[in-house]
Amino acid sequence: MLRAARSARWSFALSAFLVAAAAVTLLRAQQAPLPPPQEPSGYAIQRDVDLVVLHAAVLNSRGQFVPGLKQDNFRVFEDKVEQKLSLFREEDVAVSMGLIIDNSGSMRDKIAQVKTAAMTFVKVSNPQDETFIVNFNDDFYLDTVSDFTSNLDELKDGLDRIDARGSTALYDAVIGSLDHLKKGRRDKKVLLLISDGVDNASRRTLTDAVREAQKSDAVIYAIGIFSDDDLKQNRSQMRKARGALIDLTTATGGLAFFPETANETEALCTQIAHDIRNQYTLAYSPTNLSRDGKFRSVMVDVTPPKGIGKLLVRTRTGYYPRSAASGN
Repeated sequence: MLRAARSARWSFALSAFLVAAAAVTLLRAQQAPLPPPQEPSGYAIQRDVDLVVLHAAVLNSRGQFVPGLKQDNFRVFEDKVEQKLSLFREEDVAVSMGLIIDNSGSMRDKIAQVKTAAMTFVKVSNPQDETFIVNFNDDFYLDTVSDFTSNLDELKDGLDRIDARGSTALYDAVIGSLDHLKKGRRDKKVLLLISDGVDNASRRTLTDAVREAQKSDAVIYAIGIFSDDDLKQNRSQMRKARGALIDLTTATGGLAFFPETANETEALCTQIAHDIRNQYTLAYSPTNLSRDGKFRSVMVDVTPPKGIGKLLVRTRTGYYPRSAASGN
């Protein structure tokens, strides 16, 4: 679990294998004028049952979200076996989300643009979202006073206190953030990761991070900021870093972006916030009742209404069911 401990700062620890360092107090400003989220239509996602939840973005050939689809347009398959949907909705619901910001030394020249972009992301998101910020270098730190906040001043202060230094424990930060995200009160959970380099300090691996992501309901988005010098001098490392971000996001139904300059990050954060707010939520109780803990693939197929061309569906690629032995 990630643990916040109050003193002048809050520490944030990775389950059994990381001891968190002190974190900073966090502030946030006033909400952007967005419409309030809709209430679920007489139902909520129950966490005491084995329910598989999918957040699906449905796009047309121009990459635009397609609204207004009905449950009958969707078919869901688990390990190629069709499943019966028990929940379907298209709503702008509030989310629990974490911003994971690379605070390593290589980010020093880019951090101002990243701070601005991160605040833009929060401002254009749903005003009832609850958010935490994790800054990471050799270790990672929870930079909200409480587990989550909806106060813009607190978030702004946390970003303003970033001091770029050290190495990059990206995988540890993602795993720890996924663990912390379990404390969120919203049904929908999202992580946005902003980094500029390959992991060189984690105790855990990319495989571990992808597995933990697939065991959660979280959707991960990532922005990789690689300078021309990075690409020229460390081409193989940048390929590795790029591949890691793609693996993390694809597995969860999110997206990875690679802007040419840090200045483009703000526009991408706006795009990601828009993507989060324009998705369908599907859920089903799997017909496979085995509690073997083995990975199960998931596929969502959409039959478009007449007059609409071919549609692209983006969602998580699969999940790990609870294990009978562990209860998790």
